[in-house]
Amino acid sequence: MHLSAVRSGGVAASAVLLLSLVPLVPATAAVQDPPAVPLQQQFAAAAATYRVPTSVLLGVSYLQSRWDAHGGAPSVTGGYGPMHLTNGGDRARPTDAPGPMERASALTGLPAERLRSDPAANVRGGAALLAAAQRELGRPPSTDPAHWYGAVARFSGADDPAAARAYADEVYAVIRAGQRRTTDSGEQVVLPAAPDAAPAHGVPAVSTRPGGPAAAARPGTRAGTTAGDRSGPVECPVSVSCEWIAAPYERFGDPKEGDWGNHDLGDRERQGGIDYIVVHNTEGSWKTAVRLVQKPDYVSWQYTLRSADGHIAQHVPLKDVAWHAGNWYLNAKSVGLEHEGFLTAPDTWYTEAMYRSSARLVRHLAAKYGIPLDRLHVLGHDNVPGATPQAVRGMHTDPGPYWDWAHYFELLGNPFEPTAGSGSDVVTVRPEYRTHRPPYTGCGKKPAEPCPGHGSGAVRLHTAPDAASALVEDIGLRPGGGASTIGVNDTGARASTGQTFAVAERRGDWTAIWYLGQKAWFHNPAGRPTAVPTKAPFLTPREGLPEIPVFGRAYPEASAYPAGVPVQPVVPLPYRIGAGQRYVVGERTPGEYFHTPEYGKPGRVVRGEEIYYEIQYGHRIGYVKASDVTVSGGVPS
Repeated sequence: MHLSAVRSGGVAASAVLLLSLVPLVPATAAVQDPPAVPLQQQFAAAAATYRVPTSVLLGVSYLQSRWDAHGGAPSVTGGYGPMHLTNGGDRARPTDAPGPMERASALTGLPAERLRSDPAANVRGGAALLAAAQRELGRPPSTDPAHWYGAVARFSGADDPAAARAYADEVYAVIRAGQRRTTDSGEQVVLPAAPDAAPAHGVPAVSTRPGGPAAAARPGTRAGTTAGDRSGPVECPVSVSCEWIAAPYERFGDPKEGDWGNHDLGDRERQGGIDYIVVHNTEGSWKTAVRLVQKPDYVSWQYTLRSADGHIAQHVPLKDVAWHAGNWYLNAKSVGLEHEGFLTAPDTWYTEAMYRSSARLVRHLAAKYGIPLDRLHVLGHDNVPGATPQAVRGMHTDPGPYWDWAHYFELLGNPFEPTAGSGSDVVTVRPEYRTHRPPYTGCGKKPAEPCPGHGSGAVRLHTAPDAASALVEDIGLRPGGGASTIGVNDTGARASTGQTFAVAERRGDWTAIWYLGQKAWFHNPAGRPTAVPTKAPFLTPREGLPEIPVFGRAYPEASAYPAGVPVQPVVPLPYRIGAGQRYVVGERTPGEYFHTPEYGKPGRVVRGEEIYYEIQYGHRIGYVKASDVTVSGGVPS
């Protein structure tokens, strides 16, 4: 892999495109009819039968699945039902030993098929496993949740104390805070808050049984390290389980070509410049992602998060530049997080454990580097722009429309709430994830094959206030013209939860926003809104300019480059902003270019005088020159 191929910004370089794995499960699940016996009662009955505190059973299940059954479809790690019970010997974790599903079947006398398909049986199986874990620890049943800490840690299936403790700590955080949620079957389940539920810390005997929800063998863990081992240079909050699995920095191929991989040395702690966090998904298993990031001729990212338990592996020091965004400017200014999962298989579902672990990591990084917790700084890979016109069509689309941004930002402590009146100039997209189910195609082997009905955080954008009207065009994706499609990987007419846009017009139940240089309409009825009114700075072309260009990177002016550093062209994308159009402003930054001169030497930042503004231009962000615009509503710091 030549440096020019990775650093040009014209080639999208992350695991999601380069992996060619088939999703582990068929896309079949849909919202289910509520069962005859409410799920809340099923939890209470199972807890009573197996003498487990109801709060403990509810807390564990919430961390596993948020109490959802997912229509009987397995997760990416092969877990089923509200308790996320996994099989032994499945594709997610090959082993001959019995897994939790088999053990639960033996303990309850219920067949495994029923444990997979029947939420009530699944909950009973989880309760039986918790009770068995308590017995294995030599502890009697107790009505006090504090006495179940060791059993909860053992239920995680983690094969080391740090990972088990992190899992149990998260369960007890859920119990203390309490939760109330409507599940995917339309039922409301409540876990009352118990702020005094202080667990009895210490895990006297961590489970090493293979096939547990978090046990997936530890592929990629190098000799001398274990999950939770901090002997390596891990940069994680203490509240998560984190290990160091290094991405290689080494030469390969023809020495004359100057090839090395799979990241660059830097000094970002001193030079500054970490302004973004980029959320990816792996489009493959944890095992595959960890194996690939250790290849010098592959690409890299800073962190991988495991679906089963939220365990984290760090691969690249934060001071260095990983190759993950497909845009060299964003690579140099961001941290990349790969989450185990599949974009086109929504019912492989991201676990609550992974969401919460990821949120803890992002909060830590945001505090460390002063990164605002908003959707102009916490990006999906699908929000990263092409650096040049040629790169636009090859940009990535993960984590896609099924990533639950609303829930993620609730965990980040910055939910998307109204901050202005109903007639505001700006709106933040926020449909109700569970019930908002726009159709998509392309989740199966055929492009036209419908995706399963599933909750989504994205709204569709039309050319008129009419659901029958065409979708808006993206001239970067279709230079010859043509409306966007409902393909799951087509981002041309999509606005996602948390993205903030300037209002162009309102008509009845429809709202128009400025998007890709045009008015884009989405259904936003007052009785069931899909956006909330927001206060935010926005910009418009400076008076006298009929239109201005949009850029995919904020590079310095030619005069800023010192001798020996090649001048990078400032090339506009095929997009424009017309007079009178308005776009929400994010980062204000001088032009910057990260130059890596040769192997073994840290790169340097070339910083210019030209100032740029980041904007929410379409589904992807863009950059405009400050000299071209006028900002209203306050200038971001």
